[in-house]
Amino acid sequence: MGQKSTIEWTESTWNPVTGCSKISAGCLHCYAERMARRLQAMGNANYKNGFKVTLHEHLLELPLHWRKPQMIFVNSMSDLFHEEVPEDFIRKVFEVMKKADRHRFQILTKRVERAAVIAEKLSWPENVWMGVTVENADYLGRIEHLRRIPASVRFLSLEPLIGPIPAINLTNIGWVIVGGESGPGARPMKPEWVSAIKENCRNASVPFFFKQWGGFNKKSNGRTLEGKVYNEMPETSQPAELSLAF
Repeated sequence: MGQKSTIEWTESTWNPVTGCSKISAGCLHCYAERMARRLQAMGNANYKNGFKVTLHEHLLELPLHWRKPQMIFVNSMSDLFHEEVPEDFIRKVFEVMKKADRHRFQILTKRVERAAVIAEKLSWPENVWMGVTVENADYLGRIEHLRRIPASVRFLSLEPLIGPIPAINLTNIGWVIVGGESGPGARPMKPEWVSAIKENCRNASVPFFFKQWGGFNKKSNGRTLEGKVYNEMPETSQPAELSLAF
């Protein structure tokens, strides 16, 4: 389940939980659901339940066996704070992340209200980053819940960006990722939406990472914004091997 990732802002993925359910507008064309169905059809044992929420106890300790320090996206195929994931299992995931302190772990959720409640019961080591998805202005309230979580880095994933987002209060936010939707039925992302967010980040001195324009052909549309590729990352004590340089 753990594997090298093609996601531009991370290096590997670790999926002790798979499966999810749609909760907001950004979920409409979920890439993880498409991939899970494909893997189920191919007979992958970890996806025998398709996209139903499934816990994988046998994968919990996987990062402990990865010797090279790396950036790891936690549950790229699910949401760790989904209501069907027991608190006890979430606690086990955090225990592993704390032990595997040579890595950096990136958690991303749309269920940040639950995350903020459970956060008080968890230990937050420095190597665990916490992010929320905000796909348009309707979900800006998620950022306020994120601010309550004592992660060393709090970040926003504005992907798929499907509408304009007015100036965001970036107080105590350490990183912003922007990306358009890709795959079948991808909804367009307007350049002025992205430029406004980039300027918002500049004014607040927050690192800005532009992931992709998206569209059906993600690769041909590229990652260049106003003639530049933005790979900015939070300034933390990251492992020297990480290749996600400016």
